[in-house]
Amino acid sequence: MFKKQKSLRSERKRQLFFQGVSRSAMRNDLRSFHTLSHFVLSAGPLKPAPVLKHSKTVHFEIEILDAQTRKLICIVDKVTQSSTVHDVKQKFHKACPKWYPSRIGLQLECGGPFLKDYITVQSVAASSLVTLYFTDLGRQVSWTTVFLAEYAGPLLIYLLFYFRISNIYDMKESARRLRHPVVHLACFCHCIHYIRYILETLFVHKVSAGHTPLKNLIKSCTLYWGFTSWIAYYINHPRYTPPSFGNRQIVVSAINFLICEAGNHFINVILAHPNHTGNNACFPSPNYNPFTWMFFLVSCPNYTYEIGSWISFTVMTQTLPVGIFTLLMSIQMSLWAKKKHKFYLKKFNSCMHRKSAIIPFVL
Repeated sequence: MFKKQKSLRSERKRQLFFQGVSRSAMRNDLRSFHTLSHFVLSAGPLKPAPVLKHSKTVHFEIEILDAQTRKLICIVDKVTQSSTVHDVKQKFHKACPKWYPSRIGLQLECGGPFLKDYITVQSVAASSLVTLYFTDLGRQVSWTTVFLAEYAGPLLIYLLFYFRISNIYDMKESARRLRHPVVHLACFCHCIHYIRYILETLFVHKVSAGHTPLKNLIKSCTLYWGFTSWIAYYINHPRYTPPSFGNRQIVVSAINFLICEAGNHFINVILAHPNHTGNNACFPSPNYNPFTWMFFLVSCPNYTYEIGSWISFTVMTQTLPVGIFTLLMSIQMSLWAKKKHKFYLKKFNSCMHRKSAIIPFVL
């Protein structure tokens, strides 16, 4: 028995001895590994890190030639890749101060389309040397100025005729004849129409930041101001005769006029929404407002309401000048509506099912 116990004790001692030896060996291995890792890390990478090469900025040199004579006007150098056509126009203006950027037209080739201001030089450059052709677009005005002049002029001109200035009508005849109520109502409706236009131009419409030639402003003002003078002269004339069917014709057409004006305004508010412009645009959809339900039938309801307003004004006043102006405006807006309708068909084909351009089920 004693011999067995001694042998067991000796085996345990041996096991404990070997366990201690193994633990110490493991500790030594861990220490050696730890020192080795520190050595490797302090020594740095085995391969040297690649040196980052700084990319050289490519500069373009642009020579600008006269589109008619093809003579060199100036050379614009140090144009970067991110520079736009507008930046080139700014540098061109510095070299030739008599030409402002708004009246500078640049083309890649003679007779070609003018380059938009937002186009980058890199997108049109075939090499580091770019040749552009210059055309003087003439004096330019902003689109906001064009619209405000178009709408403010008729508003003021009509009021001049309404107050019957002595230089326009015979004061004796004006004082002898009383005005029919439709004359006052027509002035109110006409002012409402153009005041709405002015307010929408300032606060609703997203007017383009571009410019248009001054001659376009003159053409538009001549059309609007001329027809307004003709219309106002007949309606406010002392010998003006009221509509044939009396108050019933006046009241019905006036209510329809106000409905069309309200519908036109709400449609313009929807069209000014960000979701209906840009690359991610979607076709305007009607909402809870009943005036917007016209989108179910036509693609350009703003033109529909506009024509409705002028037809109502024609019936209410029963004058030939208003009828002629309504006819011309209807033709022009029909052409605009057809053009927009074709664009909508290409871009929003799934949303244009069974829709007309401007007149439901007809046009």
